[in-house]
Amino acid sequence: MTGCLSHRYKDELAQEIPEVDAFFGTLDLPFLLEELGANYRHDLIGERSILTTPAHYAYLKISEGCNRTCTFCAIPLMRGKHVSKPIEQLVAEARALVRNGVKEVMLIAQELTYYGLDIYQKRALPRLLEQLADVQGLEWIRLHYAYPYDFPLDVLDVMRDRSNICNYLDIPLQHISNPVLKNMRRLITQEQTYELIDQIRQRVPDIALRTTMLVGFPHETDDDIETLADFIRQTRFDRLGVFEYSHEENTGAYQLPDNIPAADKAERAAYIMEVQQQISAELNQAKIGKTYRVLFDRKEGPYFVGRTEYDSPEVDNEVLVNAQQHYARIGDFAQVRITAAEEFDLYGEIV
Repeated sequence: MTGCLSHRYKDELAQEIPEVDAFFGTLDLPFLLEELGANYRHDLIGERSILTTPAHYAYLKISEGCNRTCTFCAIPLMRGKHVSKPIEQLVAEARALVRNGVKEVMLIAQELTYYGLDIYQKRALPRLLEQLADVQGLEWIRLHYAYPYDFPLDVLDVMRDRSNICNYLDIPLQHISNPVLKNMRRLITQEQTYELIDQIRQRVPDIALRTTMLVGFPHETDDDIETLADFIRQTRFDRLGVFEYSHEENTGAYQLPDNIPAADKAERAAYIMEVQQQISAELNQAKIGKTYRVLFDRKEGPYFVGRTEYDSPEVDNEVLVNAQQHYARIGDFAQVRITAAEEFDLYGEIV
């Protein structure tokens, strides 16, 4: 068993789940390899030969760790400080993925927009995007987990100018109420957040914005939740998810009282999702009659299931095409005209 949980609670887990052979933390790769009898240089250096995703898309981690001090987050405790991968290494990995049939990569990191500060002494995400966009055969590049504070706006210029960079940005905002943002130590205010969203949409008018919110943080009030709901109604995010606050040991917020009852956290999360559900339904209804380029991920029941450039796998809208009336090749693109819409799904026909 490996990952963040076994990194942080290895001893406790070993006692509670004795049938697990071994636990390895996020920094225990050498011990894991030793346990498996693997030779690092012989077995692991080189191209990625196994994908846990479908063959036509992959996640490309551009850095590990995080230098932020958000009080609710335990990731820096488990992943350490931010460490960027060199651009040439990432480009080589992207080329290898394309040779193996990958058409879309999702760039991921604990904090995407911090990329390059440690090895290039400046934010280098725009430069990385330029070089990845030049990889022949890489048709979609998607950005996940962009921290809002000190956001490098020139990323948007590259996105606008390069056709294979999806007009899509996952930018977790967590909250909008100034008292909550301050307690979370997010380094950005409500007013600055509104301004950032405006700037993003001015530079890339066709962009789809995805965000996540965290409710139930210590001392959050009903007024804070209403402020958040009003922000969502005004901003009309294309995609939005909600998490309930979890009281994590050794985080900055652990010194605060976990004073929002679990039932209230759940109620607040459901309320925010109801607000977003109405927005999503309205935005999807407006897509009826329009035609989009769709990448098909799988066949499920009576439908071929795919996504537009405005949707990431697993977490966003899907486009469903009746498999009895149309044929789509998995891993290929097709033009699809939208004929019907629900809150989180679109239905269409191949044209």
